Amino acid sequence: MEHAVTGGRVPALRRRAVNDAEVFPERDFVLYWMIASRRTAWNFALDRALDLADAWGKPLVVFEPLRAGYPWASDRFHRFVLDGMAENSRRFAAGGVSYFPYVEASPGAGKGLLAALSARACAVVTDDFSCGFLPRMVAAAGRQLRVRLEAVDSNGLLPVRAAPRRFERAVDFRRFLQNALPEHLAEFPNAAPLAPWRADAPASVARFRRDLEGRWPAASQELLAGGGRALAQLPIDHGVPPVDAVGGSAAGESTLRRFLERGLPRYGEQRNELLAEATSGLSPYLHFGFVSAHQILAALAEEERWNPSRLAPGGRGARAGWWGMSSNAEQFLDQLVTWRELGHNSSLEGVPAECYESVPEWARRVLESHAGDPRPYLYALSELESAATHDPLWNAAQRQLVREGRIHNYLRMLWGKKILEWAVDPRQAFSTMVQLNDKFALDGRDPNSYSGIAWCLGRYDRPWGPRRPIFGTVRYMSSANTARKLDVGSYLARYAGY
Repeated sequence: MEHAVTGGRVPALRRRAVNDAEVFPERDFVLYWMIASRRTAWNFALDRALDLADAWGKPLVVFEPLRAGYPWASDRFHRFVLDGMAENSRRFAAGGVSYFPYVEASPGAGKGLLAALSARACAVVTDDFSCGFLPRMVAAAGRQLRVRLEAVDSNGLLPVRAAPRRFERAVDFRRFLQNALPEHLAEFPNAAPLAPWRADAPASVARFRRDLEGRWPAASQELLAGGGRALAQLPIDHGVPPVDAVGGSAAGESTLRRFLERGLPRYGEQRNELLAEATSGLSPYLHFGFVSAHQILAALAEEERWNPSRLAPGGRGARAGWWGMSSNAEQFLDQLVTWRELGHNSSLEGVPAECYESVPEWARRVLESHAGDPRPYLYALSELESAATHDPLWNAAQRQLVREGRIHNYLRMLWGKKILEWAVDPRQAFSTMVQLNDKFALDGRDPNSYSGIAWCLGRYDRPWGPRRPIFGTVRYMSSANTARKLDVGSYLARYAGY
């Protein structure tokens, strides 16, 4: 019994026992509680659940919930997640896996459902995500469940726990990656785990599900299919509407193909051009777990005709040259791997990445020493949210965030720097950035987005001279300098007003 728990295809470094409860191989099914890696392939947690089900000769039940009371719950985020749930419903059905999509009709309505499912489960597998409310939710479930709960890290190319410490500089983390990552590149999740899987649930499991659905009904087809009336009945913020972008793995895969065909050849030269659309657009799909970093690397490797034998020996932390790919590909990988996984590393231990105290001590000390400096402008949160500042470029970036759920990558840095300049103090600036980003951005509420916010206050950076009012020696940016570097005219015209 214990061998079945510790064995399998998923690397041990990616698996973590949340509690010390027993496993019960004689029970009816293995349960996968899908909360972060919302996809049916390239998913170490799904692989782990399938391994256990295969070892014990049991069917797999996948339970994917969507709460009503999570922070910033809105039509925008619900619709994006529901697109993915509809996709998962089709793919799991084709793969012979029992799938239970549950959408809370009111905050707390789903309380008890996980415990009821787990009462018939041999073991429970879930996603190990280190940010926001999910870690607290998983820890609470571990204390409550009377069956083994195991969390599996499917966040990036490097297992989060492979890092020996929390890194404070990108160059140090990049150097560590270049030396540590090669051994992990041999460990990829299954690209098609459901292809051979045809273990249909027995009638007893189907009856058990029907009994549960009497109290906790599965999400309706109308809701999964995008019915606006069904969404309007949920107790979420209807003032943040859905965006044009479609959620789900199919949309994420399409976005990846489009980037490889159209964006990658222009990435190095045009990724900072505001309307060039040379960036990948993948961050929302990575945040919601619709695509994985392994999947992206595999597709990029095929495009580049690359294999790990082209990795440069050793690693000195250089931005380019280590992967042995084209310049465009290497610049993209520095964003996908170094910067994104540095964000996950920031949640490894200590102060959560979404807290102001995660900003380095030197930067907080500098900024707080300038907290009394006169501010040229002070804006309330409501004024910022409605893009009612004196700065046309900042207003355009905020309007893009509100309309599309994203800001151009370069302008997001300026956006944060100006909020720091217009806030009473750095703590309020951090809080304001988090609130605006988490309310509107499809890739908000993520370690990587919190790293970007904290970068605006000095994280992963160094002191810069000369010392300035408000900023001290924290890096300064201005709209005027940005307008000199970039062609902002067309961008301003596109996002001129609501």
